[in-house]
Amino acid sequence: MQQLPLDGIKVVDLTNVLAGPYCSYQLMLFGAEVVKVEMPGGGDLARRLGPDPELNQEGLGASFLAQNAGKKSVELDLKSPAGRQAFEAMVAGADVLLENFRAGVLARLGYGWDRLRELNPRLVYCAISGFGQSGPMSRAPAYDQIIQGLSGMMSVTGTPETAPLRVGFPICDSIGGLMAALAISAALAGRERGGAGCSLDLSMLEASVSAMGWTASNYLVSGVEPEPMGDQNATAAPSGTFETADGPLNIAANQQVQFEALCRLVGRPDLPADPRFTAREARKAHRQALNHELNQALRAKTALEWEEILSREGVPAARILTVAQALALDQLSGRGFLTELPFPGGDERRVTVTGNGVLIDGTPLRPRDPAPLLGQHNAEFGVAS
Repeated sequence: MQQLPLDGIKVVDLTNVLAGPYCSYQLMLFGAEVVKVEMPGGGDLARRLGPDPELNQEGLGASFLAQNAGKKSVELDLKSPAGRQAFEAMVAGADVLLENFRAGVLARLGYGWDRLRELNPRLVYCAISGFGQSGPMSRAPAYDQIIQGLSGMMSVTGTPETAPLRVGFPICDSIGGLMAALAISAALAGRERGGAGCSLDLSMLEASVSAMGWTASNYLVSGVEPEPMGDQNATAAPSGTFETADGPLNIAANQQVQFEALCRLVGRPDLPADPRFTAREARKAHRQALNHELNQALRAKTALEWEEILSREGVPAARILTVAQALALDQLSGRGFLTELPFPGGDERRVTVTGNGVLIDGTPLRPRDPAPLLGQHNAEFGVAS
């Protein structure tokens, strides 16, 4: 069996729903043993979230199955003496403790950083919250949509007529989970040099603003406040969504050589000589006129035909797919991105989950087991069912 970077790392995971479970899913894919500590009788709220009411009723909602494959589940009540004793034993033997309670909740249960460090000086403790553990908003409740709005993300999503719009998936939860996984991995690497663990305070708001990249830095550095531009890329033209014979096509001809190749391939080699389109900034200023000329030419072929023609000549272009079409791409199956697993409990059903896009020595990272039933691993950790 392939040796993975986090083999031997033990993670105690107190998280619910998405940001925290997405973080621990990444750690699991890299080899860590992840034990979900769940409240008896109910467990992770995501067990009851998803489009299939029957799965939700089983406590195996699609949202849970997607982010918890390969993990173990233990039921513990942190307010009971027996639960606290078992939890403390788990923390003492762990490398990582991950939680996404509202700021201060774990400390009020008696497990602030001082107590956790006393239980395990080598522990890496990561708290994911909407706003971080300090600051005037630290105790405020937050979901992904709240962070999308506060970060400015919604203000630049959509067109001037439709903004603000929510991004179509919980992007701030995903960003928070990825940043937490990165921070934990860095802390584990640092611990190998220094010997001691540390406390990590992850703010989803700050991680999301950071991930907005140029959208934030254009304002901070140049004082230019970003505006919603729909399907167009503010940094270049032609760069956005265009019309073909059978549907939309994304084109990102951001470099001069790409723009010239695009014009030649669509049968408009005259466009680069037009004063409105000669230089990068001129093209941005006359974006609508340029898009009009290109759309007329692009309507001669289908989106797939243009994708193949343009990509072959080094012009970034691709169809706009549905989620179902994207998941059916040969590119994903060819790299082993999807994994089919037995359904939890071992009946005839199957469940397919995603990887994370990383191959190690040519091998994709995959979960070995399906998501756990609630309390499935109680006996393994000496917890009464």
